[in-house]
Amino acid sequence: MIDTNFFIKKAEFTLKEIADICGATLQNESKSEVKISNINTMNKATAGEICFFYDRKKKAEGANIKATACVTTSDLAQFVAPEVAVLTSDNPKLGFLKLNEAMYAEKRPSAKIAETAVIGEGTKMGEGCTVGDYVVIGENVEIGAGTIIEPFAVIRDNCKIGSNCRIGSHAYIAYTIMGNNCYIYNGARLGQDGFGFQTIGGVHKRIPQLGRVIIGNDVEIGSNTCVDRGALDDTVVGDGTRVDNLVQIAHNDKLGRGCVIVSQTGIAGSCNFGDYVVCGGQSGFADHLNVGSGAQIAAQSGIMRDIEAGTVVMGSPAVPFKDFMRQVSFLQRNSKK
Repeated sequence: MIDTNFFIKKAEFTLKEIADICGATLQNESKSEVKISNINTMNKATAGEICFFYDRKKKAEGANIKATACVTTSDLAQFVAPEVAVLTSDNPKLGFLKLNEAMYAEKRPSAKIAETAVIGEGTKMGEGCTVGDYVVIGENVEIGAGTIIEPFAVIRDNCKIGSNCRIGSHAYIAYTIMGNNCYIYNGARLGQDGFGFQTIGGVHKRIPQLGRVIIGNDVEIGSNTCVDRGALDDTVVGDGTRVDNLVQIAHNDKLGRGCVIVSQTGIAGSCNFGDYVVCGGQSGFADHLNVGSGAQIAAQSGIMRDIEAGTVVMGSPAVPFKDFMRQVSFLQRNSKK
């Protein structure tokens, strides 16, 4: 059951309407006018609710479904309890996303500027912006329409934030140009100094970091993630990229479109990622590496050389996935002798 203290239920739908929303086929058309009030999990859904079943590993649980209806694949439909109305879809996960967006919405704060917020001279904000308590916005900042800035966030001088963005509580943004529809989660840090030093006479002298952070459209940066600004060149995060919590993106890094960077990944400076690179949790990258589009990096992998496009690698130092599994198999066989 979705807690409406935190989320808005926009509408309830008939099974016919749900089939249209999800791109699914209702197997028993006589149930087309049956109303559905909520989405729930397979094992918790009850009368009046719908669930989604797409994991073959859970086929034994299908017979125990108590929901009024279930969206599943044609292959898994046979495992659903007979009294449950079945809707079949080639992609139930996509159907879940569509129905979720149609049925529910997050509560949004009202568009207003808190009295405790501090806003510098020359700052411009579009219509419908929300600025929470104790926000600090520097001078000559540009913020697009409909953007939400949550309490205690800091946006430094001359930054540009696009429309319909959300800046989480305690986030810090400096030296940054950001596109539209971005979500910067609580406590993220964008635009601080890159980790650049030169050792002179036994003393570590800081190298001035004169670049910026460029964030594309529809980007999410997770809580407590750090994106350092460049030394001379910019640090860039491409359109549609998703960065999890607790990630380090160092100075001068370039991430292409649609990348997925999972938590505790660390990317050293001046790395170049193509489009749709996926990095598993706790993966680490040496500096000045090129990672081709579509590469997949398994969790806890250590990347020390360039990765070609479309390659799947694993291990530390990372090797192609099949080579890694051969190594594991060899060690398992020989450790028993």
